[in-house]
Amino acid sequence: MEIKELIDKLESERPLKWEELPDFMIYKDQLIALMGKQHIGLSEIENLTSAMVNNYTKSGILPRAEGKKYGKSHIAYLTMACLLKQILQVDEVSVLMNSYIDEDVESTYNGYLETLDKEFKETVESIDIDSDEKRHDLAMRLAVSSYTQKLICQKLIKDMDK
Repeated sequence: MEIKELIDKLESERPLKWEELPDFMIYKDQLIALMGKQHIGLSEIENLTSAMVNNYTKSGILPRAEGKKYGKSHIAYLTMACLLKQILQVDEVSVLMNSYIDEDVESTYNGYLETLDKEFKETVESIDIDSDEKRHDLAMRLAVSSYTQKLICQKLIKDMDK
């Protein structure tokens, strides 16, 4: 994927809104297939597997399936977990999600989507791929920024876990 194509996706592609999520229960293989469409690059970076879904359930990130089927809440939880797992360890994702998600999963998921949209827009606006800034300088700036934000995030999560 070219950088321009990625930026275009960051500007336009988002996970399904709550009201767009399936109103019916789905099987694990359907859930996994849906996750590949929920986040940009997820299928390219890390393929979600059945074992990972089981591990997310065991670690308390994802509620247990109802029978062998998953509903809107499961999709919302897993959508958030798949993005967070790209940055954080499973135990950190568990602490963060358990403190972030309240009884109203719909409102929590909508808040997550708002945050995602805001951060994507801010990041894209901070990048001018046609500027004189060399790509290696841009990549270094983004990497250092990501590292700094990760350190602060991990400290906040550690404090939440006390």
